Amino acid sequence: MMLHRRRFLSTTLASSIAATLGAPAVVHAQGTLTPLKFTLDFRVTSQTSPFFLAQAKGYFKDEGLDVSIDVGAGSVASITRVASGAYDIGLGDISSLAEFHAQNADTPVQAIYQYYNRAPFVIIGRKDRGVTTDFQSLKGKKVAAAAVEATRRSWPMVARALKTQPELFSWVTTDFSARDNVVVRGDVDAATYFHDSAVSLFARVPAKELSVLEYNKAGLALYGNAVLAGKLLQEKPEVAKAFLRASNRALRETLANPEAAFAAIKAREAILNMEVERERWAITRLYLQTAESQAVGLGGVQGAVLAHQIEEVTAVFNLARKPAPERVFNPAFLPALAERKVVA
Repeated sequence: MMLHRRRFLSTTLASSIAATLGAPAVVHAQGTLTPLKFTLDFRVTSQTSPFFLAQAKGYFKDEGLDVSIDVGAGSVASITRVASGAYDIGLGDISSLAEFHAQNADTPVQAIYQYYNRAPFVIIGRKDRGVTTDFQSLKGKKVAAAAVEATRRSWPMVARALKTQPELFSWVTTDFSARDNVVVRGDVDAATYFHDSAVSLFARVPAKELSVLEYNKAGLALYGNAVLAGKLLQEKPEVAKAFLRASNRALRETLANPEAAFAAIKAREAILNMEVERERWAITRLYLQTAESQAVGLGGVQGAVLAHQIEEVTAVFNLARKPAPERVFNPAFLPALAERKVVA
């Protein structure tokens, strides 16, 4: 009964927001919408606000979809959620997907839309502990990270690019929610983050006291979280295409003007601090709207870049087999290039 009540409230709220935001008046007969379960990589924040904009303005409904959006347990966990069939679509790390393919050759899970054109992976350290923007400054330091987390798992690839040892520093395993605390208290010297997730730390420690070490500047190009789907691609390919059309439409609008997307996430999570979320989105968009996405369109990838990333994953994790790039990322479901061009 509680679940039904939540769904009713969520649907009612979404409809109300849609009206407020000026969604097109599209009426579907009862029972004609295709239900679709979508898992985020983490909490509801401005990082994924375009999906909530698509929901609030009725873009999913325009495509004949009834999309439910659930919070995630990390960008790696989304892969297993989709692979298990618990979710139809998810947002997960593409390097981890390549590793999953190497270990599960028959998996139907593929990336179909590259959301983060560059992975927002960073290590943030305290300057008073000697951490600078040089990765070598981490030598002998303690770095906090969750046990299963994309930034941590990608570190060996960065170490390889830097021609240093992965054991440059020691890991301190902690929960996602505890990273800020252990950095602030000084229990560790640094911690891993998605760059845009670090705004919570920036709110507690002045930026001038922190050093941000960006994986993106270590000479290694890594794609980040992508939209993933599994059996849906074979069983209901048009549904996957419809989801991407609606999401892409909302992403383009959010990049042009994010205020409506901010209103959508605020309606979903009333406790959100919108000043923080605006700061977060300002960082997020740097990893979504890149020079490459200007060239290949939102959601697309360059074959050579993806192939190199898969080669790195295969080598660093000593995988028994190297998955083919076309098995990891399938562009067949993308909207037309003209629809994915970034609005300047």
